[in-house]
Amino acid sequence: MKDSIRNKLEQLADRCDEVSRLLAEPEVLERMDRYRELSVEYARLQPVVESFRAWRDTERQLAAVREMARDPDPGVRELAGLEAEELTERLASGEAELQLALVPADPLDEANVFLEIRAAAGGDEAAIFAGDLFRMYARYAEAKGWQVEVLSESRGEHGGYREIICRVIGHGAWSRLKFESGTHRVQRVPATEAQGRIHTSTCTVAILPEAEAVEAVELDPGQLRIDTYRASGAGGQHVNKTDSAVRITHLPTGIVVECQDERSQHKNRARALALLRAKLLAAERERQERQTAATRKLQVGTGDRSERIRTYNFPQGRMTDHRIDLTLYKLDHIIDGDLDAVVEPLAREYRAEQLAELA
Repeated sequence: MKDSIRNKLEQLADRCDEVSRLLAEPEVLERMDRYRELSVEYARLQPVVESFRAWRDTERQLAAVREMARDPDPGVRELAGLEAEELTERLASGEAELQLALVPADPLDEANVFLEIRAAAGGDEAAIFAGDLFRMYARYAEAKGWQVEVLSESRGEHGGYREIICRVIGHGAWSRLKFESGTHRVQRVPATEAQGRIHTSTCTVAILPEAEAVEAVELDPGQLRIDTYRASGAGGQHVNKTDSAVRITHLPTGIVVECQDERSQHKNRARALALLRAKLLAAERERQERQTAATRKLQVGTGDRSERIRTYNFPQGRMTDHRIDLTLYKLDHIIDGDLDAVVEPLAREYRAEQLAELA
């Protein structure tokens, strides 16, 4: 184990002992807010510290067994060798678990998300590809037991979407989808191509966390322009006769959000405000990410759309994630919603980056 990691764990062990002592002090017991705060901290520290102490016990056992390996008796040396092998494996496994325990949890991991997909270069084919991406994420969400609520959409002339914005509701949505922000590229023969030529088109995907924290984003009514208009698309006569759709412009930043999915103007307004808060929070997170992690490959959650993150090559049945040089020849499964094969390697790379920063 690296000295830096060991030092961090020893500091946590000292802090755990300190918190345990504080919880027994009368003045702390009299202050429920302080007692609750320390209890939460102790509950977070105790499992890690117990694992670290068990790891140190294993380390001491291994040192003792290695001493036995110097015994002149061949039988003792053989027994010591077998035990040393088992303890070495246990030590390595425990160290890996401890390193993961040190990685700070993303407080937004359990949050719902807003998913935005926009057709970029490629005209009609880009819109069709945006529809494919939306179906891919919708099927992935269905497999995870999440709900998908469409907030607004603009359909392409030949299918798909020029733009679609939806809300994905479910535990862990952010933890699984936060690596999807960026430019997605497709290479294939479009249905509209008469001569069989392969075209390259792109879409941008943005994933924004919706968490309780977004409520803390202050919105000055004087900085908002709220417009209502008649929603387009399905909905029957009601859609055509009432101004139920809502568009909100945040004047200082120029950010525009809209919602037209609900029949109620009040509900559309509430959802649009929640989306605006999420966008403002994401902008602040992006600014902080650029300051503290400019060299990261993943740029998790920044919504940076200037970088091509992934290519879907249909003629070769290949998907390549350019951030981690991951290539999978199972494009049909991926586009059908089997995203775990992509998400897991990205999550592992992210954890490895965080461990490198800790060290």
